[in-house]
Amino acid sequence: MRKSPFILALAMSAAVSAPAVAQLDVEDQIETRQSAFTFAAWNMGKIKAQAIDGSVAYNEQQMLAAANAIAAVANSGLGGLFGPGTANDKNENTRLLPVFFDKPEKAREVAIGFAQAATKLQEVAANGGGKGAIAAQFSEVGKSCKACHDEFRAE
Repeated sequence: MRKSPFILALAMSAAVSAPAVAQLDVEDQIETRQSAFTFAAWNMGKIKAQAIDGSVAYNEQQMLAAANAIAAVANSGLGGLFGPGTANDKNENTRLLPVFFDKPEKAREVAIGFAQAATKLQEVAANGGGKGAIAAQFSEVGKSCKACHDEFRAE
């Protein structure tokens, strides 16, 4: 069976990031992953403003830059930032539910879903898919975010 380049890239990013992440203490893991998700959300906001709301003039280059940033976060090996002790039963500065550690297959499924949706958004933007195509794929990325939030994030 031939593995897709995406799966290979995902595995490689996890392998490369693991040694660096191993050096982070619990608080740094939480802060780093929150920063990554904040950066992704900021870029999601750019796409929403231009491709969904129309509150900002549509700019294809800005959409590509935002999609690239979201895909970079999604494919960066974030799983290494969810170490033991990083849930809200042990720390007050996170909304990660402890059930995350009880459902590793579900956690992996939603992480892969996010990476796949973000990568597809990047592809659509890179291929000049246009406002409508970006809006449609943006919705898919949002669904992948919601899947994780619904399962593993406290309100």
